[in-house]
Amino acid sequence: MAELALELRGITKRFADFVAVRSLTLDVPRGAVYGLLGPNGAGKTTTIRMILNVIAPDAGSITVLGTPNTAPGLLDRLGYLPEERGLYKKMQVRRVLRFLAELKGVDAKTANHRIDEWLERLSLRTPEKDWGNAKVDELSRGMQQKVQFIGTLLHDPEVVILDEPFSGLDPINAQALKDTVVELKHRGKTVIFSTHLMDNAERLCDSVCIIARGDKVLDGSVNGVKSEHHKRNIALSLEGTPSSGVAEILGDRSLISRMDDNNRYFELEMAPGGDPQLLLHRLIGAGALVQRFELIQPSLHQIFLDRVGATGVEEGMSGHG
Repeated sequence: MAELALELRGITKRFADFVAVRSLTLDVPRGAVYGLLGPNGAGKTTTIRMILNVIAPDAGSITVLGTPNTAPGLLDRLGYLPEERGLYKKMQVRRVLRFLAELKGVDAKTANHRIDEWLERLSLRTPEKDWGNAKVDELSRGMQQKVQFIGTLLHDPEVVILDEPFSGLDPINAQALKDTVVELKHRGKTVIFSTHLMDNAERLCDSVCIIARGDKVLDGSVNGVKSEHHKRNIALSLEGTPSSGVAEILGDRSLISRMDDNNRYFELEMAPGGDPQLLLHRLIGAGALVQRFELIQPSLHQIFLDRVGATGVEEGMSGHG
């Protein structure tokens, strides 16, 4: 087994009568991008806070980088971006970042050099404008999130933990964050991030753990999880609006057990014994103009819906994160 960055063994956390996390066990290899997935309120943030020793589990053990998570000095080897963003609004960006770096033991000269590098890398320092000299409250929300992300990385942590990092980011800033996560992996860092956005996880993660209502639903490599849940899914794209005849075929549950309309294409799950060739033949016979008919693995989004279901998502919208 590869050396582990994180080991959770049967951790449980209760708040009064509410069980936020129940007997959670998982392994995160070093150098991996690992996704902690689930609806809002599933227990993701509570798990992260236990990993960081912000709160203690009621049961179970946590080992980070081969040592108990309560070990002195361990937090200096970790970087953490909380879901609740917070910066000193009236301070200059460079002063805020220098302060955050010094809290982690980085000397001023090294901090200044790294700050300039990161500001340029994330387009906060350009020939036209150096946002490092601006006050935090002069920046857009996306820029402020990038500043806090820089603060998470200035001490060059071995493990980076990001709680809902894509929340509220526009596509350009989200892409900058994704590029940085990939770069961190290439440098041998371990990146753990929580999200309820399955598309981001599918694109970025080597492995994932899905939790709902405090329980682990599944975990493993993305390829392994998708292979285990392979149920002959088909991506179908049609030209124009489906006719009543085509709609009737797509509603035939002896042929198709599930259909997810993604607007530009349908993701279909064939029923047991359903024949994809028969489906295609019937669609063409009904006059459908087929643009795409492709056998695909189910998406993480579809697997999540299959395993958690709408009920789990709705119930997870309240309570502790």
